[in-house]
Amino acid sequence: MDRVQIAVVGLGRMGKRHVHTLIHRTPRAHVVAVCTNQPHEIEWAQQNEEYKTFGIKLYDDYDKMLEQPGLQAVWISTSTDVHSSQTLAAMAKGKHVLCEKPLSTDLEEAQSVIDAAKGYPGLKVMAGFSRRFDASYRDAAVKILQEGAIGSPFMVRSQTCDLLDTTGFFIKYATRNGGIFVDCAIHDIDLTLWYLSDAVPKACWGVGTLQQHPELKASNDVDNAVGIVEFWGGKIAYFHCSRTQAHGHDVSTEVTGTDGKISVNLVPRMNNVVLADKRGMTHEVQPEYWQRFEMAFATEANEFVDAILHNKPVPVPMETGQKVMLIARALQDALWTGEVSRFDEAGKRIEKAATENGHA
Repeated sequence: MDRVQIAVVGLGRMGKRHVHTLIHRTPRAHVVAVCTNQPHEIEWAQQNEEYKTFGIKLYDDYDKMLEQPGLQAVWISTSTDVHSSQTLAAMAKGKHVLCEKPLSTDLEEAQSVIDAAKGYPGLKVMAGFSRRFDASYRDAAVKILQEGAIGSPFMVRSQTCDLLDTTGFFIKYATRNGGIFVDCAIHDIDLTLWYLSDAVPKACWGVGTLQQHPELKASNDVDNAVGIVEFWGGKIAYFHCSRTQAHGHDVSTEVTGTDGKISVNLVPRMNNVVLADKRGMTHEVQPEYWQRFEMAFATEANEFVDAILHNKPVPVPMETGQKVMLIARALQDALWTGEVSRFDEAGKRIEKAATENGHA
């Protein structure tokens, strides 16, 4: 098998970009189909000359797409509320799957997909956590985990802060994304578990505020939030999430250890150009996540395809996403209830009733 025949599901911002990456930056991938049930996305795809040039077939029915002869893999870039059902359907048809985070906003539903995947040992089923494929974050991981450059890591401070969206797109999207911690902090949580070697959560706190998007109140959501996670063994993580930044996409991570500290992108930059004038010295910032992580998405695509072609383990298994979601949901619950979410030493969530009975 020289190339993997793959279909991309969902033609929103991410789906369109994944198609472009698979066509132009993933030599051993062959995009044979795209699928969407959104009328405006269908109209856009029908007029796309590149799709016509590469012979990409357009579907408005997911189940029919799965029946396309020769199709081997599916890249799921739809809204979170259908990730699990589409992943299950693809596996049932014998297709390899890369599903964007999160697998579901419901932990039990996500676990059912992970359990189902065990019944298909020949399939590559992967969670889409793009920051694990970014060159800077990978270099930090080597320094922290392999070289011991900062001693024993015990604290992570990480943030995902998006440019303020005035188009209305974000508000529509936010109603289906599970809340600010599930949506914005999920990559930061994943990095934390990576750098702290799968530390076991002990307690989660969350607070938030509405400053720019009052419409989110109807979804019981906020546009800025801070979450703190205490891990068993004295490790700590601090997460800052924002959807209202004026200057651009501001994503950074700082890991502190017993012998030092590693920082990634604390001062975000579009490039290495600095303008010096009467105002001082200034530089531009990437407007959104794609400009910051475009090459990471390409690396992710190539490694997924390589796992299929050479029967290698996928670089980010579905189980990783479940661990991340466990913490994300605990932070979200803490934000909603104003109460601390707690875990036992095995990492199992302690329900509120048990806490009230003095078992926390």
